[in-house]
Amino acid sequence: MDLDAYVAEHQGEWERLEQLLRRRRLTGTESDELIALYQRAATHLSAVQSRAPDPALVGRLSRLVARARAAVTGSSAPSWLTFARFFTVGFPVAVYRAWPWWCGVATAFSAVTFGLIAWFGTHPELAAQLGPEPAIKQLVEKDFANYYSEYPAQDFAAQVWTNNAQLAAICLFSGVLILPVLYVLVQNALSVGAIGGVMVAYGKADIFFGLITPHGLLELTAVFVAAGAGLRIGWAWIAPGRGRTRAQALAETCRAAVLIALGLVVVLAISGVIEAFVTPSGLPTAARIAIGVAAFAGFLTYVVVLGRRAARAGETGDLAMAERGDLAPTV
Repeated sequence: MDLDAYVAEHQGEWERLEQLLRRRRLTGTESDELIALYQRAATHLSAVQSRAPDPALVGRLSRLVARARAAVTGSSAPSWLTFARFFTVGFPVAVYRAWPWWCGVATAFSAVTFGLIAWFGTHPELAAQLGPEPAIKQLVEKDFANYYSEYPAQDFAAQVWTNNAQLAAICLFSGVLILPVLYVLVQNALSVGAIGGVMVAYGKADIFFGLITPHGLLELTAVFVAAGAGLRIGWAWIAPGRGRTRAQALAETCRAAVLIALGLVVVLAISGVIEAFVTPSGLPTAARIAIGVAAFAGFLTYVVVLGRRAARAGETGDLAMAERGDLAPTV
């Protein structure tokens, strides 16, 4: 390749591309011209690199092509901005907009759980029938408390996080079927209620609530949010609302649910750390409960303040219009 002749032949195109890149606004014709010149410049750069790799010319064309590519495709936001927007807008508004669902789940779960605790706690003879007496005494006197300190804290935190994440995932992503979510919730409410009732019946209410409260407030709230978001998906399929097809309603609700799932990974990690390091610690019961209440109140404040602000600004927790894909016209 005769490099001087090649430069002389295409110099005018490169200069014209530079002129267009310096303009703040382009007409439709100029935009088409910019795209065409960008494609040619990219071809020229490839040819120079493969046939006559002059460092100065390669550097000039590389900068020109990079500027043109940014002008044609647009610049993307830095990854840290996307990350920050997720935690300040996307996740809190998705949880906030689903609050009727997860608050309803929390209310029903609490009613069943505390009802069982009160029933078994005031009827010790029924609590004693839940299992063999030696097994009940072993649970009350040793197993319940030892569960939180049986393994090294870091291993226990990872185990708790994994189990809770699986439970939340089942509630969230089986929501379209509704019944699996209800089954998981009922099973867990019966389990917590029965164990709590036995502890209360045998005079160990202080141990039960002292150990389960620090991490349970945040942990169960995360499960309630997942279950509520899952049931919301199922209801979107049953009753999509006016102006939406079932497919559209399901897609919109599922996209918001994905944001909730990603955010709950962090929430469950925090509750796992509390369960592994705070619950079995030697801190006074009041201090451990205060830590749990602070984490729970912090999460609710975070969702209400940032979620409500984002909702008032028109955010829905859904993807931007350009990222949702095309929709077929419907009548």
